Parts: sequence; structure tokens; C-alpha cells
Amino acid sequence: MVAPQIPPTGRTVARDIALYSTARLGMVTVAAVLLFLAGVPLLVSALLAVVLALPLSMLLLGSLRARVNSGLAVVARRRKAEREQLRRQLDGEQRG
Repeated sequence: MVAPQIPPTGRTVARDIALYSTARLGMVTVAAVLLFLAGVPLLVSALLAVVLALPLSMLLLGSLRARVNSGLAVVARRRKAEREQLRRQLDGEQRG
């Protein structure tokens, strides 16, 4: 039995974004430390870690990234609907 999908709220989306960002920063940090311990200079380690973290995050954090994207899409649709409703209400007041 599949649990019903609850539409994401702003708080849920913010939590997912914070989690995704933290995970990516963690990946960069771990990669930089490992490279530095392997004898690569610190600045070069940091730059290589940023480059390495991109494909790694695409592989390892794909489901979280998809959840962030879908949550942002839901919030954008909700905001668009609210904005259109407000415009309709304002148009009604201006005509009336």
C-alpha cells in the first residue's frame, strides 16, 4: 500500500533545500579534506572538490534534488494561482 502524497508546504521545501545544500557542502568538504590529506595543496584541493562534488551530487543526491525541484514547482504554481486570484479581485474592485 502506497502512502498518499502530501503536497509540500513552504516549510517542507525550505527543509529539503537546506538538507540538499548541507549535503552538497559536506561532499565538497569531505572531498577537499581527502585530497588535502593525499598531499594536494589546500587551494587546489578545494577547487578540485567543488568540481568533483557536482557529478557526485548528481549521482548520490538525485532523489533529494528531484524532491526539491517538485516542491519548488508546487510552491510556484500555488503562488501563481494566488497572484492571479488577487489580480481578479483587484480588477473587480476597480470596475465596481
